[in-house]
Amino acid sequence: MNGFLLINKPAGMTSFGVTARVRKKTGMKRVGHAGTLDPMATGVLPVFIGQAARFCDLLPDHTKGYCARFLLGYTTDTLDSTGAVVQRFPVHAGKAELEALLPRFTGVITQVPPMYSALKQNGRRLYDLARQGVEVERPPRRVTIHRLALIRGDDLSHTYEIDVRCTKGTYIRTLIDDIGRALGCGAVMTALTRTFACGFSLADCVTLEQAETAFEKAVLPADRAVEGYPAVTVTEKQAVRFLNGGALDRARLPGLSVPAGLCRVYGPERFLGLGELREHELAVKCALNQE
Repeated sequence: MNGFLLINKPAGMTSFGVTARVRKKTGMKRVGHAGTLDPMATGVLPVFIGQAARFCDLLPDHTKGYCARFLLGYTTDTLDSTGAVVQRFPVHAGKAELEALLPRFTGVITQVPPMYSALKQNGRRLYDLARQGVEVERPPRRVTIHRLALIRGDDLSHTYEIDVRCTKGTYIRTLIDDIGRALGCGAVMTALTRTFACGFSLADCVTLEQAETAFEKAVLPADRAVEGYPAVTVTEKQAVRFLNGGALDRARLPGLSVPAGLCRVYGPERFLGLGELREHELAVKCALNQE
């Protein structure tokens, strides 16, 4: 069983908790997810099963989309509403000031990762250190915000909602905290939904309960997750060699016009996995042997 599920992750559950449920349902040891979501977040969570779990770090599209709600007027230690309040501020900004500010946070920006994150430093998760009251220096990271738009806002309650399209590794909590600091009144994320990930949207997803009750219908073919790569078809003999880990002579792939880089490899009857086209060979990147 080599495929993947598109789960609309429920709030209150970790991404690991979702994979644990899938592992229990399938009896498969190899289950992984692409792109961790905080427990409070909902939305698109691709879950890979079997040997397809190795695709998690090889996906062609790492762009993410989010719908985030936040409240002006205070900050917390976690940068979201689940944390302890650090400071409160009077709010003298509204929709007009917010919309005028958003272009400053669009394009290539730098972020300092939050202490409450799964990043490791010296082998330890930052959130473990944070829970012990330890704060360490985190080097800033460059990320790209492709789109940042105000969806709605209420100046009376100081609540706002933004639409974000960004690169992998962007922390929306940090983005909102930085916006609050720039406005001079603090801001805390109160809800987050991932609307787009790995080339898929919320409309492509099923709930965890739906996946568990109609599992065979919910599992998608592994090659759908990597459709962004060009396809190469090989002979039956070449397929056997590829599945055994052997590189294929590029000269023996007549008519091949695919550029160098990762590609989907197909035999006469099925998807074989991912290969990497080099100058003289088609090397094995990730072969999907039938289990």
